[in-house]
Amino acid sequence: MIRWALFLVPLVCAAQSVTMEGGAFRVAGWQPGPEPPAGWSSVLSVYAGSGEVPPLSGSYSIENGVLSFRPRYPLGAGVRVRAVFESKEFTFEIPKAAPLVSTTRVATVYPTADVLPENELKLYLCFTAPMQEGEAWTRIHLLDPAGKAVELPFLEIDQELWSPDHTRLTVLFDPGRIKRGLLPLREIGPSIQEGRAYTLKIDRDWRDARGAPLAEPYEKKFRVGAPDRTPIDTAKWRVTPPHAGTREPLTIAFGEPLDYAMLQHAIAVRGVEGKVELGREEREWRFTPDRPWSAAPQQVEVQTALEDLAGNRVGRLFDVDMFQTVTQKIARDTVSLTFRPR
Repeated sequence: MIRWALFLVPLVCAAQSVTMEGGAFRVAGWQPGPEPPAGWSSVLSVYAGSGEVPPLSGSYSIENGVLSFRPRYPLGAGVRVRAVFESKEFTFEIPKAAPLVSTTRVATVYPTADVLPENELKLYLCFTAPMQEGEAWTRIHLLDPAGKAVELPFLEIDQELWSPDHTRLTVLFDPGRIKRGLLPLREIGPSIQEGRAYTLKIDRDWRDARGAPLAEPYEKKFRVGAPDRTPIDTAKWRVTPPHAGTREPLTIAFGEPLDYAMLQHAIAVRGVEGKVELGREEREWRFTPDRPWSAAPQQVEVQTALEDLAGNRVGRLFDVDMFQTVTQKIARDTVSLTFRPR
């Protein structure tokens, strides 16, 4: 019996080891008793790096009869760690994270038109996946015909204008360089000038929500036309009614591009649920109902806040000359258009 007891002692000691799992270090093959007077750190200490370094701070616990130590801060990838249990040393290397695969791209930039008015108000940058905040003004560039960066063309506000899912960023041209009578427009001129061609450039280094850069850079080339200083006039819209008893789309042609994001919710058919689609260059609005059309007259409600590319609204200009008298004001929040399915 004595020979067996002497034989078992080294076996128990040999089974003692330290493992690392889920960011915690655990002592295997050892049954902890009461906490030593000097604390559990006198039994188990963990060090990061080489040389004379202090032990890591963290918390000790007994989990299912096993002494565990969890560092206060996560260990960086590639760091070599030493766990010392009593007189034994165990070495670990934190595995390096696999490089992030770049899959996010710029899906579309709105307006999609190739010709924009000189007083263009905003751009919408749409991505295929959520993006990080705080990088927009270092990753977006506007280049003139010579390839030179246009100086401060956009309104660079600290609070970037992201959609709730962080896949669409609204970029505003500096209104001070759009509205007539304001000092920046007089002294610097418009951000984009009629008759010239520009390139909107988005860097590949812009990171998505995972921290990966874009899969590729993006460029949008466009030309600049005359400024648009005409309010939206719904009386000039062309409405093409669908056939009754079908789910054909109702089509409304505007005769000009309108604001992409606002078109998603600023026009509706009263009492009818359905799906909205936009035509080429956001010049057309198509509505497909969930159920077949009835033959009764229908009402299309248009919010007067709907904007064109220059920010002009239904019956109201965005860029009103400071010396011009505004003779017309829109008091209603919506205007209605009536159509009857054929």
